[in-house]
Amino acid sequence: MLLTEDATLPLRAPDPAFRRDIVEGLSREPKATPPIWFYDRRGSELFEAITDLPEYYPTRTETALLEKHGHDFAAMVGSGRAVVEFGAGSARKTPHLLRAIDPEAYVPIDISGEFLHASSSDLASAFPGLPVLPVVGDFNRDLSLPAAVDGLPRLGFFPGSTIGNLEPEAAVDLLRAMHRLLGDGSMLLIGMDRIKDRERLIAAYDDAAGVTAAFNLNLITRINRELEGDMPIDGFAHRAVWNDEKARIEMHLEAVRPLHFHVAGQCFRMAAGETIHTESSHKYGTRDERLLLRAGGWEPLREWTDADGLFSLILAAA
Repeated sequence: MLLTEDATLPLRAPDPAFRRDIVEGLSREPKATPPIWFYDRRGSELFEAITDLPEYYPTRTETALLEKHGHDFAAMVGSGRAVVEFGAGSARKTPHLLRAIDPEAYVPIDISGEFLHASSSDLASAFPGLPVLPVVGDFNRDLSLPAAVDGLPRLGFFPGSTIGNLEPEAAVDLLRAMHRLLGDGSMLLIGMDRIKDRERLIAAYDDAAGVTAAFNLNLITRINRELEGDMPIDGFAHRAVWNDEKARIEMHLEAVRPLHFHVAGQCFRMAAGETIHTESSHKYGTRDERLLLRAGGWEPLREWTDADGLFSLILAAA
């Protein structure tokens, strides 16, 4: 039996998809890894800490929109739907929606199983009459919903502007996959981050306290732990860059010196200044939002935004 470093708890075999994505990503030129692998338990905890930072406006702005417009959601969505949340995480925003629309069931989907089950237990306690049916999985791949929601009309909930982490083509593919999973007659409430001034965007992804840097660097810790890596954490620095041509913030891990390391039995080298592109966060204008949704098979019905136009919540129909 494999053991953890303290030799007290069993160490699970590495996820084959994690191994494949990391090895393939480090073998590319330029190097890039999918952002879904940030979210082991520690990564999920760090992301929740990011959402409370003063520089990170999306969470508090979107939460305020959910609190303010509950009556609007109820009028347009109606009661009795199964709410299916993609990338539920801690589900901190979800109670505002659940209280507003009186759903028949709640299905949170997340790749971090331990974190998902903890948050699902908390939600089940807060809503004792509501069936909470967690699904552990990657919503970018094929999934099945629990049989308990068969026949129920569905509302997809995709907050946090997570759609922005995908390239536009992949975002359209995901929206189409959500359409297939939720079915005809379903609705989708989705958060999208707006284009705004560069300084505000950079600050949101490179905070003064260094929490986002720790979140980015935690990927190296996970690779070393789960894929027998020896990547030197002190050999990398967090970088946040605004790519104006592609209207996105990019997060990178930059080699601060020439590096030679191993992951999953393979050898890799990086020159000083070379980076691993770990995440993109695309920002959208009003027209772009609607074009993206329509390309994915969703017709926008109504949009809510804050007074400063920082963030949008959009309700769309399949």
